[in-house]
Amino acid sequence: MLAQVRSCAIVGLEGALVEVEVDLANGLAGFTIVGLADTAIQEARERVRAAIKNSGATFPYKRITVNLAPADLRKEGPVYDLPIAIGILLASGQLVPAEPIADCLFLGELSLDGSVRHTNGILPMVALARERGLRAVFVPAVDAREAALVRDVPIYAVETLAQLMAHLSGEQRLAPFPPNSALLQEVSRHCPPHDLAAVRGQDHVKRALEVAVSGGHNLLMSGPPGTGKTLLARATPSIMPPLSIEEALDVTRIYSVGGLLPPEVPLIMERPFRAPHHTISHAGLVGGGRQPRPGEISLAHRGVLFLDELPEFNQYVLEALRQPLEDKVVTISRAQGSVTFPANFMLIAAMNPCPCGYLHDVARECTCSPAAVRRYQKRVSGPLLDRIDIQVEVPRVAYEKLAGAPAPERTERIRARVEAARERQRQRFARTRLTCNAEMGPAEVQAFCRVDEAGQRLLKAAVQQLALSARAFHRLLKLARTIADLEGAELIGSAHVAEAVQYRPRIAP
Repeated sequence: MLAQVRSCAIVGLEGALVEVEVDLANGLAGFTIVGLADTAIQEARERVRAAIKNSGATFPYKRITVNLAPADLRKEGPVYDLPIAIGILLASGQLVPAEPIADCLFLGELSLDGSVRHTNGILPMVALARERGLRAVFVPAVDAREAALVRDVPIYAVETLAQLMAHLSGEQRLAPFPPNSALLQEVSRHCPPHDLAAVRGQDHVKRALEVAVSGGHNLLMSGPPGTGKTLLARATPSIMPPLSIEEALDVTRIYSVGGLLPPEVPLIMERPFRAPHHTISHAGLVGGGRQPRPGEISLAHRGVLFLDELPEFNQYVLEALRQPLEDKVVTISRAQGSVTFPANFMLIAAMNPCPCGYLHDVARECTCSPAAVRRYQKRVSGPLLDRIDIQVEVPRVAYEKLAGAPAPERTERIRARVEAARERQRQRFARTRLTCNAEMGPAEVQAFCRVDEAGQRLLKAAVQQLALSARAFHRLLKLARTIADLEGAELIGSAHVAEAVQYRPRIAP
């Protein structure tokens, strides 16, 4: 006898339908799974056998062949345990569904006692079911809240295989899991662990952070050890605007596929902050593997990627950032095909000015030779620096500011200015896919970055004296546009251009 059950695979961040075909034939008892299945799927034979027995059914001692179609698509993970078990029960005649199940999707890993466990990638799989117009989706009970984020498709939370058998046969029907609309309305700011108001002094760096966050610009901080670079970077999420519902779903999809979404957290409601160590590999940063998985730059999508001790990173790894910083996506090509992951992140980097860290420091003398300083700074290439809009120096903080300074500006006020600037950008880009000034291309720069006469003269002088490239010129205009948005100005003035110019990189490539 032959039975067919639908399941789903993950390709990149998207789902792909998989037909689980189960055939039972007379002959020597055996259990074979074909269709480019990985080791976790091959081991499903033992899990499914024990789960069926411990759920009150009989495992058929026949020649069982399971085919996962299409056969040219690689499948991995234990998500096919549940559909394989249902297919065997259907083919053996132990399960007679009260309604057709050809248009249903089954997802879940089975334990030996028949309970259904957590599965990665639930969100994109359920989204595919909605796109294909499937009638119902059966998911592990622990993943039901995540699955319910997708509207317009009935979700059924399954705790055990026996419970699902009773539902399909009509003996004890399950109620559809309620849509998670309330959770979507709760997408708001959670209190970050670090607050910008806790940093004393460094007012010019806080201003640079405010400008960077307002327009989504990349930022590099350079200064001696212990001046607050890392603390300032970690406090950046405290002044970032909250995620929109669409952004939250995009981030959640990435974390779900990457296996980083805990079952008790169905929706990511904070902007990501990723801070990989400088020993990270190329695949760890940009993504990769035999079956490509998102790397740190994709996990930082719509959030912050913080690279501390920037020159200590492998230069091959750093150069891999150049294309994602421009295109906001990263494409990973393998012999089996190519996968594209989103990578629209804000880069914040920190570094010492020299190997010992005290070049130009007022309190300690640098012990590095000029040649050592040049070698150290050349670890960050010119093309990568050209893609960083803002660079600021973070000097040592005086005792008076550390101990006796008045309370700094409250984070709420800075965040309010940032959100006002972002709102102006949302209105400006309402008919486009852009969300902030840093994402503008040459056409948008020409349309939206209008400069008054005084600003034009200053801009011309800056291009000539600093020998700016075409990319640097456009980035300077986008940065000036953000500064003008913070002040609510329609035209970019000379003051906006002057502040943007002072943020240009000064480290010699």
